[in-house]
Amino acid sequence: MKAEPVAGVQPAVIRWARESMGLSVEDVAHKLKRPLDEVLAWESEDGASPTYVQLESLAYKVFKRPLAVFFLPAPPDEIPPAREFRTLPDADLQTLNADTYVQVRKAHAYQITLKEVFEGKNPSANQVARDVPLDMLQPIETQASTVREALGIALEDQLAWKSDDIALKRWRDAVEANGIFVFKAPFKQKDISGFCLLDADFPLIYLNNSTSKTRQIFSLLHELAHLLLNVSGISKFEGSYINRLPVAERRIEQFCNKVAAEMLIPSYDFGQQISGFPRNAEALQDHVFANLANRYGVSREAIVRRLLDLERVSQAFYVQKAKIWASQKKMPSGGDWYASQNAYLSDRFAQEVISRHYRNQISVEQASEFLGIKAKNFAGLEQRILRESLHDLCL
Repeated sequence: MKAEPVAGVQPAVIRWARESMGLSVEDVAHKLKRPLDEVLAWESEDGASPTYVQLESLAYKVFKRPLAVFFLPAPPDEIPPAREFRTLPDADLQTLNADTYVQVRKAHAYQITLKEVFEGKNPSANQVARDVPLDMLQPIETQASTVREALGIALEDQLAWKSDDIALKRWRDAVEANGIFVFKAPFKQKDISGFCLLDADFPLIYLNNSTSKTRQIFSLLHELAHLLLNVSGISKFEGSYINRLPVAERRIEQFCNKVAAEMLIPSYDFGQQISGFPRNAEALQDHVFANLANRYGVSREAIVRRLLDLERVSQAFYVQKAKIWASQKKMPSGGDWYASQNAYLSDRFAQEVISRHYRNQISVEQASEFLGIKAKNFAGLEQRILRESLHDLCL
């Protein structure tokens, strides 16, 4: 009977599933609309088990896990974000949104899928994470130039891009062509800008699609720097958290920010562009910052940050401008569901899944599972992926 307690569910597994989502017992009780004592009993060795209907709600609605997980004899060995990521203060890691836990778990699942789809071998001949390591003791300008060269993006090409959308597409394509897979998702925790996961064969970057295109570009290169340092990282949109990190981790975050900034806004060119600026650049009008931002395909905040690093504006001025400009940003609207799903997926991964389906190596159901969609939506997403692929070939 579905109303009877389910036999074989381990209390330790329920507790692990809750803690892996960063939820309290009170949170779970509230989500299920059940008494606190009842939910506490499910995690007690002497307590009652949930009914089948309750277990389904726990698995699919609250913990976002397969039902079969709850019949394991013990919690599986899964690294929690607090142990995996060194680049957020402990207090921030302890307060991560449940959705952020889900996104990290999805990223790990994608890495497993990548190994299956590509049969354990990265398809890229050039692998920047393996071939171009960064060293925090070496000059940033030289290293950023080396990474840019490895990605095959010349400044002249960057300056010719006509929109933020094109800029993000080009940087993302270049990173993927060099062996790093880039996925995106609209995070519910808006202050997370992205994270990266190390792997010897399938390193991965995961971006918050809810942020602006220019922010996504900076986050992409920031997380790329993490991978080249051989450090998994998670980053926030607002940078004050860096000051709360231990010294070693703070230096990592500051270094990755500087590498990303130098790649996007090379010092030699930026110096020429601001050569006529007053020593105190705070006197400049906003349109001057906007023009420079458009030149490099970055945010106005990134431009002022570069000026702050050069001691041409004050910290207070930078914080004030960043806050004002952040409040002016428009959130992305809805739109084509298939276009959104395609944007979330790594291009190289999605095209390989479609290709394997065409070669009759995987079924529609398998391909849909790899892409994270229902089988009934496969045809529409397949069409969108192929259309984007043909569009890229024509550019």
